Parts: sequence; structure tokens; C-alpha cells
Amino acid sequence: MTEEGDGEMPEKITLRTLQRMKDDGRKIVGVVAWDYQIARIVDRAGVDIVSVGDTVGVNLWGHSNPFEVTMDQMILVTQAVRRGVSRALLSADFPFGPLQEGTDSAVRAAIRFVKEAGVDMVKLDGASDFLDSVTAITRAGVPVFAQFGITPQTALRYGVEYNAIPSSDDQVPVAMKDALVAEARRLEEAGAVLLNFTNSGPIVGAAVAEAVSIPVVGGFGGGPWLDGRMRMAHAAIGYAASAIDNPPDTYANVARTTLDAITAYAEDVRAARQVAGGIPVLPAP
Repeated sequence: MTEEGDGEMPEKITLRTLQRMKDDGRKIVGVVAWDYQIARIVDRAGVDIVSVGDTVGVNLWGHSNPFEVTMDQMILVTQAVRRGVSRALLSADFPFGPLQEGTDSAVRAAIRFVKEAGVDMVKLDGASDFLDSVTAITRAGVPVFAQFGITPQTALRYGVEYNAIPSSDDQVPVAMKDALVAEARRLEEAGAVLLNFTNSGPIVGAAVAEAVSIPVVGGFGGGPWLDGRMRMAHAAIGYAASAIDNPPDTYANVARTTLDAITAYAEDVRAARQVAGGIPVLPAP
């Protein structure tokens, strides 16, 4: 990748790039983003994948769970992120509904994401239960990023209570290693180009990453045993209001910085001072 301003365009990430990274043992960096400004920032930082998650419903809009997010809403959010991403591969989550409604519905949704939001691939939660749709979407020319493991739609299968914001301590049972390796292979055979193994853990995660030829990344419960990591950009920077009183283990605490900044702004207004960035106050003649 070249530095900004040196007259050259940075290398555009492609699916072949990700495959080469796995083959060469280089880790893939993925983030989840939901708005134009964050998309611009993470793209400039040089991440490889920007994924628009249906977790926007819980983390930005205050929904109790991601099932409330609609297809039209996901299109709108993805359009905003697309405008901010020029280098990374752009993915978008299917909201709950199009995949569950059948293959034709899934293909239509994938095509909408491409035509209306400009995605490079679509991410399917619980894709193992819909292998026909994975294949059909792939045949339609849309690459599939398949998510499996402990997800909102599969948690009960593993005996895990998956809340709106799951615990990163939850991992798939080690006893299910062979079953999950087989599941990953079925997804690859169905046409998936990338796997998101959620809450994989070091034993099962490593076994899956080694068993398939396509890259395997993960968010919660992931680690260096996978081919790469996914993390919500807002989580990495400590954006949630809860970070003010309970600082998380993140790379920044934007919530605290924001609170301090708005507090200082309010103090300036109440003290009849000009605010930072406002029109300079000229001295009286």
C-alpha cells in the first residue's frame, strides 16, 4: 500500500488479494462500519474488509435485537459506507428475512445489494442451513461471505444464550470440532469465498482454518489462530456511551473524549464565549 499524497493510488483489495494473504500466511484485517465518516477513516487506515453489519440496529439505533432491521434500512446504511470506501472490499449483512424466505428471495436481496449499494460481496448469517441459496447467489455473480458458529440465528443449536451484545467468552464446544470442520467444507463447496467463524475458540478455529482453502476470519471469540479478524470499528474506538464510566479494553475511548468536548462546548456557550471553530469575535471599535 502506498502513502496518501505520493501520487499513486493504493492497491485495491480484491478476493484474490484475500486468498493470497491466506496462502502467504498474512492476516486479514476486517472492520464493521455503519456510516460514511467511519468508513473513510478505516479505509484510510488500510483495512482489507469493511463489513456493514445488521448490528447497526442494536449499536446505533437502540433496537433490542438485530432482527428488527429491514432490507431497505441495510441498503441505506450500506450506500453511506460505500461512499466512504475506495480501497477495501465492501460486504453487507443480509438482515433477517430474505435468506429465510427462500432461494429466490435470497438472490433478489443479493442483487439489490450489488445494484443499489455497490457491495463486493454479501454476508449470510447461518449460511450452513441455506446451502442452496449460497450456491444460487454465487451463480448469480455475487460472492458470498458465509457466517457460522455462534450467531444470533444459531446460538440455540449450541446451547448458548445469545443476547443483543454477546459475550466474547462464549466459544463453540470443542466436542463439535469435526462437525464444524465439515460445516465449513460444505460452505466452501457451496461456493462461499470467505468464512466468518464467530466465537470459534483456538482449537476449533484453528482446525477449521486449516481444513478449508478459503480465508476464515472471526470476530467474537476469534484470535490469531484464524486467517484474520473482524471487529466493530465503534467497539475498537470505545464509541459506546457505556465506555464513559466503564472503560473497555479498546484502542481508544472516543466516548470519554466526546463527553469532555461537548461539556467544554456547553461551558463556553453558557459563559458567553465564542465556541471553538466559530466566527472570531472582533474587538469593539
